[in-house]
Amino acid sequence: MTQQKLKIDVQSEIGRLNAVLLHRPGAEVENMTPLNVQRALYSDILNLSIAQSEYEQLYGVLSKVSDVYEVRSLLIDVLEQAKPREDLIRRICSTEDVMSYYEELMQMKSADLARVLIEGLPARINTLTAYLKNEYYALYPLYNFYFTRDAAVTIGNQALVCRMANKVRMRESFIMDAIYRNSGAFDCTVVDANYLQTDKSEVIMEGGDILVAREDILIIGNGVRTTPQGIDFMIDRFRKSVPRGRYNVIVQQLPSEPESFIHLDMVFTLLDNDKCMVFKPLITQANQYQTVHIVIEDGKVTGIRPVSGLLSVLKKLGMDLKPIVCGGADEWDQEREQWHSGANFFAFAPGKVISYARNIHTLEELSKSGFEIVKASDFISGVADATVYGNSPCVLTIDGSELPRGGGGARCMTMPLSRSPLKV
Repeated sequence: MTQQKLKIDVQSEIGRLNAVLLHRPGAEVENMTPLNVQRALYSDILNLSIAQSEYEQLYGVLSKVSDVYEVRSLLIDVLEQAKPREDLIRRICSTEDVMSYYEELMQMKSADLARVLIEGLPARINTLTAYLKNEYYALYPLYNFYFTRDAAVTIGNQALVCRMANKVRMRESFIMDAIYRNSGAFDCTVVDANYLQTDKSEVIMEGGDILVAREDILIIGNGVRTTPQGIDFMIDRFRKSVPRGRYNVIVQQLPSEPESFIHLDMVFTLLDNDKCMVFKPLITQANQYQTVHIVIEDGKVTGIRPVSGLLSVLKKLGMDLKPIVCGGADEWDQEREQWHSGANFFAFAPGKVISYARNIHTLEELSKSGFEIVKASDFISGVADATVYGNSPCVLTIDGSELPRGGGGARCMTMPLSRSPLKV
């Protein structure tokens, strides 16, 4: 019996989660040295065993509240098919300039091939040229792949495969494209920015910058990982795919440093119908970074104008959100907890969110706003079922000593595939 395909459908950031795509961190996280850690986009090498233990808390929560799909198993399904396997390997080898490894990769068993595509393939040091390159890997490990949010975005019934800002992450996008198109698991329209862009050097976007606030509102961060050209690309695709009605794109400029500001969801996330988490200096205080409101009507861009702030334009559009401040009132606490992904929340239902336990001042602010703080382990074991499944808001906290050092939180590590519509 053929398994029914999951219909991709995401119309909000907070609708009840039905299905999510995850990737458990594996050997790729440790397959680096201090010399190449910067290229891996890390500031240090994670302790894998601790990172995995922390990640299992996230996995345990999500597997209780939704269906969980895993990247590695879906990739194996793709590689079991001759034509998709050939297309993916050829695309990877061509892009990463390793066509000499094509036959070797094609001859691997699917599970082994999936492993090396994720964890890395050591280089053959059999020529002087190869020796002098001083490169251990022919295919670099996908150090950041447990942040499944970035490589592809689900908007309505569309899967937008992103063109990543850093070459070391481009294979993530290729794998996601292959999974959406060829795993047989999903029913959706796939748009791959890597194929359709007009200017390969400048059309860049990543999923951490893209928030589906409402079925007619997209919020997009413009910073080091998503360019104005990338946003124009998305707007062009969006207006063509929805030729009727009025839609809004809100663009929030982001600082280029520090590195904790790499995506919009590191400074702003939605928590409930009427609440959001903000990094105050950037979202609610006066600053030099623009907020731009773009209006699309009947498939045409009819307005582009600056607005006084993200929350004010959302309020005018019918989303009146109370900001809860990452780090609380103290500026030092704000900066420190934002650095450790204190603003990066993932909602699995309205008012039901996941975060790191380490950001205590942020959690205190949530508690003041009516959120009950619950350990993820208590929910996984069944101790806190009544609280989590009840009507009151709550935060499920996962341990986070190693995972945040990779540069992201619960939203970064989750790719929603299906959410229930919000009740009006």
